[in-house]
Amino acid sequence: MTLTIPFDNSYARLPASFYARLTPEPVRAPRLVAFNEDLARIMGIAPGDVEEMAQAFAGNAVPQGAEPLAQLYSGHQFGHYNPQLGDGRAILLGETVGTDGARRDIQLKGSGRTPYSRAGDGRAWLGPVLREYVVSEAMHALGVPTTRALAAVETGEIVLREGPMPGAVLTRVAQSHLRVGTFQVFAARGDLGSLKRLTEYAIARHYPEAEGPMGLLRAVRDAQARLIPQWMSVGFIHGVMNTDNCAISGETIDYGPCAFMDGYHPNTVFSSIDRGGRYAYSNQPEIAVWNMAQLATALIQQMEDKNAAVEEATAIVHAMPELMQAHWLARFRAKIGLKSAEEGDLELISDLLTRMAQNQADFTNAFRALGGGKARDQFTDPAAYDAWEENWKARCAREAGPEATMRQANPAFIPRNHRVEQMIQSAVQGDYAPFHRLNAVLARPYEDQPENADLARPPAESEIVHATFCGT
Repeated sequence: MTLTIPFDNSYARLPASFYARLTPEPVRAPRLVAFNEDLARIMGIAPGDVEEMAQAFAGNAVPQGAEPLAQLYSGHQFGHYNPQLGDGRAILLGETVGTDGARRDIQLKGSGRTPYSRAGDGRAWLGPVLREYVVSEAMHALGVPTTRALAAVETGEIVLREGPMPGAVLTRVAQSHLRVGTFQVFAARGDLGSLKRLTEYAIARHYPEAEGPMGLLRAVRDAQARLIPQWMSVGFIHGVMNTDNCAISGETIDYGPCAFMDGYHPNTVFSSIDRGGRYAYSNQPEIAVWNMAQLATALIQQMEDKNAAVEEATAIVHAMPELMQAHWLARFRAKIGLKSAEEGDLELISDLLTRMAQNQADFTNAFRALGGGKARDQFTDPAAYDAWEENWKARCAREAGPEATMRQANPAFIPRNHRVEQMIQSAVQGDYAPFHRLNAVLARPYEDQPENADLARPPAESEIVHATFCGT
């Protein structure tokens, strides 16, 4: 068979100011590690033989119909504006319209230097590639909007980070790679023509019902207001919620220093570069609002009546916390078995979370155990749970089928940080069995899978991962 990708490249038809055209840099000895057949089928991609796919997804052979380019954007990084970022180690091959009618980007990460690489080498090492493959696919299985992984390839080359590391390339799939920072770069440059063209393109591609820049702002706000509570309901911490990592589509993008909590604490931080805790678990809603304010600031630049635009944009952004709170409450109601809404539900949920934090309860396992009557075992002081349980059971008595609700809202399996690290270390030694096992188990996160119970176990003291790192 010949690898066939039905490209239809709308972004490449935008003006040249949006990107730099270039081809990926070839690698020495590409070897296919993984190929996502289910995703390829949805995208209408016909796979080729293993060698052909290794060459294509490493960047050695550009598939027919591709129009490779690196996208331009800027962004706020930890609150500080960087006027030009762009794809420094990624190349967009093009887009497909799948069998489901959805348009998706196909992007190579780790494919070599671009005009936006600055001092970087444009490469990725194997660890972050496998982490993003596993975590993004796990997020998809959890029902969280996310970019996905189509393929992973070893390059046969060494990448220098804190030491010599095996190189790799990830093929990432997204509804698009438009970011808040894509709008910021044109607004900051005063390039209103490009800003207007980008706004029209984003509306047509993602939110055709939106009317004008403020309609786009409202649609993106709503998507982000749904997304962040989904992260929080599974204990996910993004780690780098910079505006260049905030997707207009409402998908989770960039799995660098991300992690899932083990023991619950609202101030948990994993990113090694987040020394001030800006992107801590509990800060994620506030940062999402901040990011939307930056999008609003960029979009306003193209409006003729700036005063009216500022007033409307301010109202749109200021409404976001209440929207997020409503989505958060709905998610966490389901986690304790509630479908209906009653006064006092927020206090009941908050009381449980407080007791979990005080008693080092594992976030995932404690919520999963609620449905099986064993949640008290997750608390260092089971009496702390008992004191909460009485009120909870009284509330559940007014619900129909709370156990089924909880099983659908509380996964048994997440990508545990220590298991991901162990998987990476095995892969570096040439053993991909843990990688493939994780992908298989995490594809069914809401099933008990007793034969894989070891992957639901929290880390022992010696296994705890205290920090995660960016893949650049």
